[in-house]
Amino acid sequence: MSPHGNPEAPASSATEIKREAPKASPKPQEHTEHAWGLWEVFVRSSRGLSHVHAGSLHAPDAAMALRNARDLYTRRNEGVSIWVVPADAIAASDPDSKGAFFESPQGKDYRHATYYTKSEGVKHL
Repeated sequence: MSPHGNPEAPASSATEIKREAPKASPKPQEHTEHAWGLWEVFVRSSRGLSHVHAGSLHAPDAAMALRNARDLYTRRNEGVSIWVVPADAIAASDPDSKGAFFESPQGKDYRHATYYTKSEGVKHL
């Protein structure tokens, strides 16, 4: 085993250094939208309210995503809290199968308010 942890290379090859000239790139690297990850932004407008999805942005890491989200979605002091979540970490239901996914199981009508009747003696229902 070599001193660098590679079990395939013998220890003697670790002392040999191969120097090659860097290969010239035919054109400068272009910025692509895939270089930065996609982040989903959630903003809470005031204390006691829920965070609401505000939009998406691209950023290389969470710190930059927070700064970009602050600049993009809370320019006029609209928020008190921001969440940024990597888009690939979010699991979502398929909108095309909403009927089957959200359909109430058979025999559980009691989960809906329409199942119950109003009592005559109760005024505030």
